[in-house]
This record gives sequence, structure tokens and C-alpha cells, in this order.
Amino acid sequence: MAQGKRVGPKKKRSNLRPATLLLSLGITVGVIAWGYLVKAAIDFGVQARNGDQDAWIYLGAASLGAVACLFIGLMLVARLLRMLGITSERPAAPTTPAEPPRPVGGRRASR
Repeated sequence: MAQGKRVGPKKKRSNLRPATLLLSLGITVGVIAWGYLVKAAIDFGVQARNGDQDAWIYLGAASLGAVACLFIGLMLVARLLRMLGITSERPAAPTTPAEPPRPVGGRRASR
């Protein structure tokens, strides 16, 4: 038997966590809602072109809803990719003051 501390094998970390499942569900619902709103906007557009004046309001509302669903879905996709480790957060801005700009023409011109 080997000498030393007794450590069991490391458990493999699973990417299937409740938060990732919830984000995936939110993305799916958002894409389905976006598709429904796009189809509704197309139908309201046809009705509006046929002379129904109220359809213009519904067309605008469906279009804004579709844009909002797509935007929220893309934000959820970005968060899911960050959570899975595929992308990373932006590095923090440097806190040290920047060095002064170099003179035009280099060292020789500054003499």
C-alpha cells in the first residue's frame, strides 16, 4: 500500500447544474415566443395592408415584442456561454496610471 495521505479520486464536475438548465429553458421559451410574435407581426401586416387600421397598432406591438424577446434571448445565450466556460468575462481596466505620451519624433527630437 502506498504511503501518504488518502485522497479519493476527484469528482468530475458536471456542467448540468440547475442554473444552466434554467437558462436553457429561458432561451427556449424566448425563441418560441419570438417565432410566435414574428408570425403574428406578419399576419397583422397583411391585415393592415388590406385596410384594417387597428392592425397597425398590433403590428407595432408584435414587432417590439419580437425585438425584446430576441434581445433577451441573446443576453441569456451570452450568460449561458459564460457559465459553461466557453467565453470569459472582460478583463478589468488597468488601475495604474498610463505612462505619459512619447514625444513626436522619438528620443532624438526631444533633446
